[in-house]
Amino acid sequence: MAQLPKTIEVIVDVRGIEATAAALGVKEFERRAFSVEGLAIERRDKEPTRMVGHAAVFNSWADIGGYFRERVAPGAFTRAVKEDDVRALFNHDANFILGRNTACTLLLEEDDTGLAIQIFPPDTQIARDLAVSMERGDVTQMSFGFRVKKDEWDYNTKIPERTLLEVELFDVSPVTYPAYPTTDVGLRAIETYRKQHPAAGLTTVSAAALVRPLKQRAYRHA
Repeated sequence: MAQLPKTIEVIVDVRGIEATAAALGVKEFERRAFSVEGLAIERRDKEPTRMVGHAAVFNSWADIGGYFRERVAPGAFTRAVKEDDVRALFNHDANFILGRNTACTLLLEEDDTGLAIQIFPPDTQIARDLAVSMERGDVTQMSFGFRVKKDEWDYNTKIPERTLLEVELFDVSPVTYPAYPTTDVGLRAIETYRKQHPAAGLTTVSAAALVRPLKQRAYRHA
């Protein structure tokens, strides 16, 4: 069997993401995805089926399209777990809702690994199909939708590094293709820093020039 390339190019149509952000009234809306071990279905006698895993992993560096590196700091979700109204979706599609924390069908908790989730999915065809796909190992990755409330940038590296310190959390999602479709938000942050700190000598980064308005290229490294 031929081996898959270590870098997979994914073309992402971001119109659905833009619609979600518009519905939420959010301008700086971003998504991040993680490959984690342990995303699984748990079936117990006389108990509801549950989907368990992690939507985010702490201190795991991700390459955001080659423009900057990013990690999530422990504690970034502490406030969100207590206060935010969060949905569990499949592939970030609001038509395929799996759970919601305010309905106690989605449980969120920070642990030593990252943002741990438990989803109690509805008895619907899409949820049943997803459960089968997860058990088969076809769907093994998670993603989360967020807005940055507090972050930290380090420009004393080969490419800028961003640490997420606190986020507003909107959704968590098992995903077929993890990707980074909204790198323009981070790029605008880089550009703002460059303008405020001209002595840093950073090359101008234009989000408009680098990110397509409807379709963007994102990269997942195996």
